[in-house]
Amino acid sequence: MTATKMPSSKPPSQWEKLFSLGHVTCVEDLRRLAKRRVPRMFYDYADSGSYTESTYRANESDFQKIKLRQRVAVDMTNRTLASTMVGQPVGMPVAIAPTGLTGMQHADGEIHAARAAARAGIPFTLSTMSICSIEDVAENTDRPFWFQLYVMRDRDFIDRLIARAKAAQCSALVLTLDLQILGQRHKDIKNGLSTPPRLTIPNMLDMATKPYWCLNMLQTRRRTFRNIVGHATGVGDLRSLSSWTAEQFDPRLNWDDVKRIRDQWDGKLILKGILDPEDAAAAAHSGADALIVSNHGGRQLDGAVSSIAALPSIVEAVGDRIEVHMDGGIRTGQDVIKALALGAKGVYIGRAFLYGLGAGGEAGVSQCLEVIRKELDVTMAMCGLRDVRDVTADILAGDPPYGL
Repeated sequence: MTATKMPSSKPPSQWEKLFSLGHVTCVEDLRRLAKRRVPRMFYDYADSGSYTESTYRANESDFQKIKLRQRVAVDMTNRTLASTMVGQPVGMPVAIAPTGLTGMQHADGEIHAARAAARAGIPFTLSTMSICSIEDVAENTDRPFWFQLYVMRDRDFIDRLIARAKAAQCSALVLTLDLQILGQRHKDIKNGLSTPPRLTIPNMLDMATKPYWCLNMLQTRRRTFRNIVGHATGVGDLRSLSSWTAEQFDPRLNWDDVKRIRDQWDGKLILKGILDPEDAAAAAHSGADALIVSNHGGRQLDGAVSSIAALPSIVEAVGDRIEVHMDGGIRTGQDVIKALALGAKGVYIGRAFLYGLGAGGEAGVSQCLEVIRKELDVTMAMCGLRDVRDVTADILAGDPPYGL
């Protein structure tokens, strides 16, 4: 990837002062700000699950059942959160998850999030369904990033996507396995969120109340799925994109496809969407470097177990044959340390960074990461540890399953 000098900081404009982050102390503060600043259809897209949203809610609430052991009279100096994920050094064991339509939470959202992640020393993962393209991010950042791949019916398009990720020097490929068919998300249907989004009168009136968002969107040319438009056969505009996406997610996806992609990609390969120990065992035999325990943020099978509840049995099933990561429900640094204690080597944040992005653009993502970093650091110290790599289930109160 060609290194590009990142823009120097500028004094905040009057708009930025008006819409500043204010006194943000937690991710929940960012969520409330994002809800006020992002058009409803795009905020709801990020902040919702499928059907009754029971799994979406459990992803958060199950973390609260896990209790920690507070330790005292231990040396808390010289602490470090530095670790590795798939052999790559990270400033803390946290990565930014791939999320579709990130660039509709804030103009050029993927670029801003990638820059914030680079400053924090953590991986940024770009979604296939991003607004900014692989090339957009590569041209506007100076650190390697990860790329998430959906398997489409058009295998030639997938092969070209992989080649483009190689050309951009992406340092890991994240293959999502749990989106062969789409779970129904009621809020998206009610809001008219389609490809392209329907500009109904209620949607336009709502956008009119979000001036900062509108101003930023008017200043960018990136408003469509730029990984797809102009790259997939027959997709040259939003009209053709709509019909293409409606039929492209492939229900035939199986472990043979994983092997094919493993053969094509000679870098680090991470499999996303594992929730069952049997599937975890298959992932461990696939040649992948890591798996992500994930229920797609509660956006697919409503009624599935939460990611944190599924994590221990998957760690037990695979042992040290494959690195285990997790996503789903991470809102605090305490959530991070609880996942590490149950065997994850790293976690991914999706909604948390989207709240930051919607609340304040690049500065909002940086604020989100700093909040999580500080919470993780303080919690680790109060549990009697100085190195995040030493976190084990010993910091958890009670006996397994620790309230889950």
